[in-house]
Amino acid sequence: MQTVLITGCSSGYGLATARHFHAQGWEVIATMRQPRTALFAACPRIRLLPLDVTDPDSIARTIETAGRVDVLVNNAGIGLLGAFEATPMGTLRDVFETNTFGTMAMCQAIIPKMRARRGGTIVNVTSSATLAAFPLVAAYTASKTAIEGFTASLALELAEFGVTARLVEPGYGPDTRFADNGAARMQGLVPEPYRPFAQRVFEGFSQVAATTPPEDVAEAVFQAAVERSHRLHFPAGADALALSLHHP
Repeated sequence: MQTVLITGCSSGYGLATARHFHAQGWEVIATMRQPRTALFAACPRIRLLPLDVTDPDSIARTIETAGRVDVLVNNAGIGLLGAFEATPMGTLRDVFETNTFGTMAMCQAIIPKMRARRGGTIVNVTSSATLAAFPLVAAYTASKTAIEGFTASLALELAEFGVTARLVEPGYGPDTRFADNGAARMQGLVPEPYRPFAQRVFEGFSQVAATTPPEDVAEAVFQAAVERSHRLHFPAGADALALSLHHP
């Protein structure tokens, strides 16, 4: 039985992904900052561990406790929506600490174990914002685009040791907690000069025809974990798939 470790499982894509791997017969290590045992009460093969991807000690404890991990899914992330001009540099650093450096730190922690046994897969979850430009998400997009380039390069060096690195790019998920998770950071990020423009953008979000349910992301992550190919990119959701057709 193979084991997957997934970060950010408290809601949305991470929660759906943990349940999907479990349904496929995998041993699942579901992590989140504050474990909520009720989420997986009926799932005997899911171990729940506390993890803060911005804390090196927390990462080390989790990797040690987890034992053998065949697949690492870096899903933990925080959202940010607002005008870049109004976004404090401290807020930008917070977003990068989780979305970018947190992902990198998890990779660095797991790679020695995978390299030593010459096997394993790392799946980094980014965003369809890396496939096409969207307004009011410049900082968030930057944090995810960094992981796109990072993973493409990482995949080349890890292939030497039989380890795979891949990207899953989810589309827009209105049912996730993207806005809730970033609500405090977003206060005041749409100043008066930007409000008419932001209103048009928000109205556009409410009218999109194609969106991404968490189940689509879970399936894409699972495919990225098990597919035997040299494929790097796995867009998830109808909207992300459409954008990927025009992405160079």
